[in-house]
This record gives sequence, C-alpha cells and structure tokens, in this order.
Amino acid sequence: MPTWTALTTVDGQETAEALGLAMENLVPEPTGIGVFEIEDDSGIWEVGGYFVEEPDAAGLALLASMHGSKDFSVSELPEVDWVAHVKRELAPVEAGRFYVYGSHDAASLPEDKIGLLIDAAMAFGTGHHGTTLGCLRAVDRLASDGFEGRNVADIGCGTAVLAMAAAKIWPNPVIASDIDEVAVDVARANVAANALEDRVQCVEAAGFGADALQSKAPFDLVFANILKGPLIGLSPDMGRNIRKDGYAILSGILNPQANEVVQAYTENGFDVLSQDEIGDWTTLVLRKR
Repeated sequence: MPTWTALTTVDGQETAEALGLAMENLVPEPTGIGVFEIEDDSGIWEVGGYFVEEPDAAGLALLASMHGSKDFSVSELPEVDWVAHVKRELAPVEAGRFYVYGSHDAASLPEDKIGLLIDAAMAFGTGHHGTTLGCLRAVDRLASDGFEGRNVADIGCGTAVLAMAAAKIWPNPVIASDIDEVAVDVARANVAANALEDRVQCVEAAGFGADALQSKAPFDLVFANILKGPLIGLSPDMGRNIRKDGYAILSGILNPQANEVVQAYTENGFDVLSQDEIGDWTTLVLRKR
C-alpha cells in the first residue's frame, strides 16, 4: 500500500504544535503527525503527517497560510521492506573492542571482539550513528586506561547498547533507563538477546527520577546519549549522582553545541577529559572533580 508524507517548517514551538493539531482535521486524515524541533538552535520546527491516501493539497495550503509556515512538501513513498533494507544497509560496526551487529551477521563476529547484538528491526542505537559510535569508543578508551565501572547507569538508553557494552566488559550490574515506554521494551528485548538479563536492569524514568536509580547512586560512570537541551537540564543531577572522580560520557551533541554543554557541566563540578567529533556529532568524556 502506498503512503504519502506532507512536511513543512515553521518558526516557534507554539505555532508548530498548533499546526500539528490542526492537521488532525484534514480529510483524508493523517495516520500520524510529528512535531519536532530542528536541533540547530534556529528555533525552526518541522511539522509532518503520514497518509495512506493522497493528502488534500488545497487543505494543506490553507493550513500553511493560516499558520505562517512554508508550503507543504508532499511525497509518495515507495513500498519498502524496511527490515530487509536495514539488513542490507547496516553492516557490522567496530568500535574499539566492540563489534555491533545484527542477527543476520552473527557468523561474522570476530573471535577477538566483544559482540553486541542489536536486531535490525530495532535500528536506533546500532553503532552506525556518530553519537553511539563515539560513546562506544570512549568507554573502550576508559577501560583500556584501567578504569573499571563498578556502578554504571545509561540514561536515555534507547537500545541499551551502551549499558550492554559496560556489562560485557565489567562484572558488575548496570542500570539502563529511558523516558519512553517503548524504548524500555526494546532495551529489554536487546538485553535478553544478548543473554544479559541478570546483568542489565531496564527501567522507565525521566533522568535519575526512579527509585531504582536513586538507590544505586552515586555512580562511577553515567552514559547519556540524548540531546543538548536535556543534557544541559540534567547537568545538576549529574553532579549530584556521580561520585568524586567518576565519569560521564555524553553525546547527542551537534558540534557547534558542545561548548554550551561543556559550560553547564563545568559549572556542576566536571572537567573535560576528551572532546571528540565524528561527523556532525561530538562526544564528551567528563570527570567529576
């Protein structure tokens, strides 16, 4: 069955949310609507809808005019077997001692690498993105330098690939959390696929706001691969929940945003150990003073 997308951009969150709400009244109606801030500090938001019938061009034009957005760009999407496509496109990734692979590539796991199995149908956080790759390389360097994570948390864990990496190189339990219930379900499925159920605990939480996290704090290593805004918002809690001489590995940061994140964490008791760029993205390794 063919599907269509209708996408536009508009200034400001309030206007974007109003436009997204108005799209619900279109006929034919969209099967899904997304409203997202473009993470470049421009203040521009993207608003889009997905349709199983060709959307009404006149109705979209009227909404664009009423809300001051750019004209909608309408595209028909080809029918694609996305899981098969992901299997073809997502080759295994090496990050230091780690080897991130899908089940379709299980036979390719080198004997001298630590395997992290992420199913192709759950592709966010596979290691291909510069943020995940940067975090895996960072924890590999810490371990090579002699650090042992005795009490590790992965905040905003997604697939839990970072939590699993820690659990596979150190013998201590790891806790992984995400604000999204679906992400937590995905994390648990990946943990089970890697036979780490007794090593990685997955919980639903915003930041450190869960009893399971508070009972384990302070941590000696925290991963947070999210976005600039939430990272800055978390900086005071990071300062409170990471022990002296503990580490934070942060990513989800566009290169021009790195200095803002560094400033927030410096103000909350951290020193920068490394600042690495992979493509458009920066990974920070910080140590608590």
